[in-house]
Amino acid sequence: MRKVLLLAMAMALFFPLNALASYPEKPITIIVPSKAGGSTDTSARLFIKAAKKYWPKAEFVVKDVSGSGGLKGFEEIARAKPDGYTIGMVFTTQIVAHIVSKRAHYTLDSFHIIGNAMQDPLIVAVPENSPIKNLKDFIKSAKAKSMTAAVNGIGSDDFVAAKKFEQQTGVKFNLLPTKGSTEQKAMILGSHIDASFMNLSQLQAQHKAGKARIIAILADKRSEILPDVKTAAEQGYPVSMTATRGFVAPAGISKDIAAKLDDLLQKVNKDPGFIADTDKGVLFRLPMTGPEYLAYLKKLQAETQKFYDQNPW
Repeated sequence: MRKVLLLAMAMALFFPLNALASYPEKPITIIVPSKAGGSTDTSARLFIKAAKKYWPKAEFVVKDVSGSGGLKGFEEIARAKPDGYTIGMVFTTQIVAHIVSKRAHYTLDSFHIIGNAMQDPLIVAVPENSPIKNLKDFIKSAKAKSMTAAVNGIGSDDFVAAKKFEQQTGVKFNLLPTKGSTEQKAMILGSHIDASFMNLSQLQAQHKAGKARIIAILADKRSEILPDVKTAAEQGYPVSMTATRGFVAPAGISKDIAAKLDDLLQKVNKDPGFIADTDKGVLFRLPMTGPEYLAYLKKLQAETQKFYDQNPW
C-alpha cells in the first residue's frame, strides 16, 4: 500500500508539470465578441500572426460571437472551461457597461485579465451626402428633427458617448443598436442612417476617400492620421471616449498557464512585426499588463456606474 501511495504522489507531481511543458498541445480558441471583419477581429488575427513567432507549434482559432454589444461573447468566455484552451478578447466600455446595467451573467472576477493591446478613439460620422459638416450642424439638426444614429449595441462605448451628447445638449437621438462596426459602416456608406457613433479605425479610410464624413473625434487631441478633423472639445462639446481591446481567460485557469499567456501577450505587444502590422492597419496600440488593465477596468466600471445611475438605459 505504501508503494502505491508513493507512486500516486509521484504521478500527481509529474503529470501537472508534464501538462504545462506540453501546453498548448491542441488549438487555442480565441473568442471575439463581434462580427468577422471588424477591428476586434482584425486585432485578434494580428495577435495570432505575432504569437506564432514565440509559440511556433501552437494553433489558434478565432471564433466570432456577435450580438448584444459583445455580451454573448463575454459570457461565453466566462463560461468556458478554464484549461487555457479558450481565451477571448474584451472591449470597453461594453465589458463593464453590461455589469453596471445588470444585464451580464459575469463580473470582472469571472476572468483572468491577461492584458490590453489596443485602443480606438470614438468618432461622430455622417454619410458623404449629408449637409452636416460639424457638431454645431449636428446638434442643430438633432433639435430640429428626429435623427437616427447607429451605435454598437446598448451599453457600448458608442451608446454611452451618444448619451453623453444627449445629456450635454438636451437633444434626443433615435439610437439604432447594431451587431457591430461592419453593419454601422454599411449603413453610413449606404446613407441609410443620419449618423453613427463608432471607432476611428473603422471609418478613417472612407473619410479619406470622401465616401463618408467624420465630423468629430472624441479624444483629448486630434488624430495624426486625420489632422483635419477637430475634437469634440474644440467644437464646444467636451465628450471624450475611447475603446480598449484586451485579452482575458476564464477565471480559475492555473497560475502556470496564466503566466504563459500573460508573457505571450507582453511579447506580442513589443514585437516589431506586430507593431508594423497595427500601424499598417491603422490600429492604435495601448499595451497594458494584466494588473494594469484590471485596474483600468475597475476604474472604468466605477465611472460607468455613476453615469448609469444618472442616465439608466
